Amino acid sequence: MDELTTTTGIAALAAGAIALIALIAVGVLARRLSRMRADQRVVLGDRGPRDLVAHAAALDRDFRSLHGYVEDLAAGLENRLGSVEGRLEGAISHHGLVRYDAYNEMSGRQSTSIALLDARGSGVVVSSIHHRDQARLYAKQVVEGQGQLELSPEEIEAVRVALAGEVPDRAEQHR
Repeated sequence: MDELTTTTGIAALAAGAIALIALIAVGVLARRLSRMRADQRVVLGDRGPRDLVAHAAALDRDFRSLHGYVEDLAAGLENRLGSVEGRLEGAISHHGLVRYDAYNEMSGRQSTSIALLDARGSGVVVSSIHHRDQARLYAKQVVEGQGQLELSPEEIEAVRVALAGEVPDRAEQHR
């Protein structure tokens, strides 16, 4: 113990204390470095050591590539949507039905006219005229709301109802 009180002993104790503090500091720094590397792997991925500039450049390149892909996809969808919209304009989107008694016979309004029209008001009017012992079916083409052949008042009403999108009045149906 006498040797620890000498100058050499005190210097050895001081060096040991400094070494112990340095060892603790190295342990703390190693732990911080380990955490920082884990955080870096989260940001940079597991592709090996890279710097932040290279990583940012790769992200920018990948983002531009993704942006180009999305633009191409959007253009394709826009073309398909235009095609679908064009086809939908030709689909039946308006209909109107009028029931009436064609011969005023008290037969319960068995005759009907139905207009089936697209978005431009073109399509067909089909009329079924019922009599006691027979029924006749007529179809007339309609272009932009106008019949290609002369339409009966009931057919005109069916076209009007179809284009207006309303249900005809019960009083009108009893005529």
